[in-house]
Amino acid sequence: MSYNTLLTSLTDGVFNITMNRPDVFNACNEELTLELQSAFGEASVNDAVRSVVLTGAGKAFCSGQDLKDAPSGGGKRSLQDSLERRYNPIIRAIRDLPKPVIAGINGVAAGAGLSLALACDMRIMSSSARLVEAFIGIALVPDSGATYWYPRMLGYAKAFEFATLNKPLSADDALQLGLVNHVFHPQAFKDSLDAIALQYAQGPTQSYGFVKKMLQAGMTATLDEMLDMEVDYQQRAGNSADYTEGVSAFIEKRKPKFSGK
Repeated sequence: MSYNTLLTSLTDGVFNITMNRPDVFNACNEELTLELQSAFGEASVNDAVRSVVLTGAGKAFCSGQDLKDAPSGGGKRSLQDSLERRYNPIIRAIRDLPKPVIAGINGVAAGAGLSLALACDMRIMSSSARLVEAFIGIALVPDSGATYWYPRMLGYAKAFEFATLNKPLSADDALQLGLVNHVFHPQAFKDSLDAIALQYAQGPTQSYGFVKKMLQAGMTATLDEMLDMEVDYQQRAGNSADYTEGVSAFIEKRKPKFSGK
């Protein structure tokens, strides 16, 4: 598909989605949020997509809502409408996608832009990038899933501090707090991000999707519920072509060639 505010490409199973409004630090206008919904929908139905990378063009990952983007009918923007119709569907699409989604945080991720990154399964960050809560700076509250992720990743006290003081986090601080998985020097960032995305694209995609669903359930489920869920999904994984290939490769002492099925 062709987009006006996104750059997309599919190479070796890796679907790259690049937010492409670099002149405004990839701030989210109406068109960008709707195109992100469409792009993740495309990733969901295309079997050739084995992993997804979400990143930004230019110096920023995403600076959040474009405050200069006026509603088409004029007047004051409905924040409820923006969340229900534009942002929340993106967050749900990322979480529900049965494939790994990696945020490539190449530059500042602020406000709803940070929420997009936190919704991804893994976050790879440039050492020159920053994470900024931003909402409280304009007297708003965190949204687009931020209040779900903050306490789970940071604990209540750190989450409250981050959400209310609006102090940017460096890449090293974000790594130490567990908000990101890896930090790379800007010169190594792109190659490192590509290598991790390719590793996932060559792996057992269906099993990754099962793990993603199970870990999400495990955040709130009981032990008994997860034991039952493991029985169900282990049997499903055991019926896959990738399981057969994985066992054969192990016995034959070679690297498996997973098909993602």
